[in-house]
Amino acid sequence: MRITIGFFTFLLLCFMLAAQMAPPLVATGWFDVEPHRVMSRLAQFIMLLGIWPLLRALALTDRVALGYGRSEQQWWRNVLCGGMLGVIMLLVLVLALLVLQIRIPDTAVHFWAGIVGKIAQAVFGGLLIGLIEETFFRGALYSAIRRHNGVRSAAIGSALLYAAVHFLKPGALPVGMTFDSASAWMLFGHTFTDALSWQHLDSFSALFCCGILLALVRERSGHIGWCVGIHTGWVLVIQLTRWLTDSNPNAPLASLVGNYDGIIGWLAALWISVLIVIYRWLMPRLMNITK
Repeated sequence: MRITIGFFTFLLLCFMLAAQMAPPLVATGWFDVEPHRVMSRLAQFIMLLGIWPLLRALALTDRVALGYGRSEQQWWRNVLCGGMLGVIMLLVLVLALLVLQIRIPDTAVHFWAGIVGKIAQAVFGGLLIGLIEETFFRGALYSAIRRHNGVRSAAIGSALLYAAVHFLKPGALPVGMTFDSASAWMLFGHTFTDALSWQHLDSFSALFCCGILLALVRERSGHIGWCVGIHTGWVLVIQLTRWLTDSNPNAPLASLVGNYDGIIGWLAALWISVLIVIYRWLMPRLMNITK
């Protein structure tokens, strides 16, 4: 777990630097957004600046280590196939949520109005998120841990950090509080303590299972093309589902989804766990057939 802790420490330092820099930056008046959003975006910008030196220090700058060890044509073909697979995976979950009335259609939304633009926006956003997150988690982080500790540690370590990062977001300042150095460090503390809150356990578990599945796909395929595609498909379905449906907190089984995005939760964790078992059982048999 030493490599995982090292990557987490890198994220910690980025947030610490953002907490130090955010108050004077907000004081300039250049940004007409909430201070916690400035701090969050600043932390992300610092991560982008620091990730390449970190990868160089860990000797993870070659294409194979980052998960791009295939021809460009084959890699993008796998991204496309992965995207279709990711859509199918999440559509099954969304259909279950609709049947259980955990999510209900938004009657105020006109389906055909702007649907092409919404799909294009979701695909672009999903692809961008997939490229960034998969390069970091199933590319650099997975390769670093696997090199020193093996496949099992790489899958678990990358999945743990992947799930945790989704909850590392500074919350809004209390009403009436001035954003200064003291309040910035308060937000910094809450960023990490809130991420460990029990209320996130259901969504955290679902994201952890997603990380494990993506790690297995990365190991079997030898690159992150499939992972990027699956991730893109997931984001596409989630964004369209949140546009076309509303959460129903009065549903008898509403507790099966978490408060992270109203879609993932215990039911998603169960579904992805089933897919993990199927994948681990099915892939060796397919490989034996094709030998």
